[in-house]
Amino acid sequence: MVLSKAKKQVTYTIQDIETNDEAMKDFLFSLGCHAGQTITIISNFGSNMVVNINDARYSIDSELAKAIIV
Repeated sequence: MVLSKAKKQVTYTIQDIETNDEAMKDFLFSLGCHAGQTITIISNFGSNMVVNINDARYSIDSELAKAIIV
């Protein structure tokens, strides 16, 4: 399932990053977002969401959320 369809306040394990955009993959990797890592949606703000990765909070847009497979 893509992260954009996931429920809030549930911890998921990232299975894969599905995108052909290498810059997007590199950006997500720099946030610690890679296969095997846990991610939790803290809140949604329209097309943006706040997620918790490695005890840090980040705001990501819907395009990034659609690339993260949990």
